[in-house]
Amino acid sequence: MLCTVYQLGLIAYSEAYHLQRQLLRQRVNDEIADTLLLLEHPPTITIGKSGKLENVLASQAQLAEAGVSLFFVDRGGDVTYHGPGQLVAYPIIDLRQRGRDVHQYVRDLEEVIIRVLNDFSINACRDRKHTGVWVGGREIAAIGLRVSKWVSMHGFALNVNTDLEQFSLINPCGFHDKKATSISALLSQDVSMDAVTEKLLARFPEVFDSQMEQGSDILAGAGYERKTAVLV
Repeated sequence: MLCTVYQLGLIAYSEAYHLQRQLLRQRVNDEIADTLLLLEHPPTITIGKSGKLENVLASQAQLAEAGVSLFFVDRGGDVTYHGPGQLVAYPIIDLRQRGRDVHQYVRDLEEVIIRVLNDFSINACRDRKHTGVWVGGREIAAIGLRVSKWVSMHGFALNVNTDLEQFSLINPCGFHDKKATSISALLSQDVSMDAVTEKLLARFPEVFDSQMEQGSDILAGAGYERKTAVLV
């Protein structure tokens, strides 16, 4: 199956969210192929449908002073931090062609991340009780999804060179007793985002049996309705 990849660089959370919504509608209507957005966000905290504001440990005034945005969003899961140095992947995938199995889809996303980390000699694993990917009891990648009419949006965030101090602003994914880690922290050196992206683009089609195709500048495309509304 064909999957079109767009590498967007650093993009505001609200803008990426509205782009996902539009792509989801197009995928539901079979107007586009499966799509994978790869990007980074400015410092942002999101709270999912099952999230609790109490898991944000800083006040809104403190977040504003630190330049961190806060959004309530329609994905599953609790509280997540996004920021520069974190590779965010938003697959817009039609699960009608993949057995309509959301649990297997989550396992497949985890498998992609585990294989990428193995490429960097990092032994990562799943946690049977908690979605995501873990190394030594620390979360290195968070997963949060929304599935509408069997098409997915949102996705995963893999900590590459992320500033881990920012995770002190939250209880990551609602956990009071678990910490975050990153590729660079585990390897004790900075890792090229391009290198991680390259590995991801090799492992994703292995797991999803997809043919990857690079897309043009979707943000400048005539079919994209640019919006900057704040999510609530």
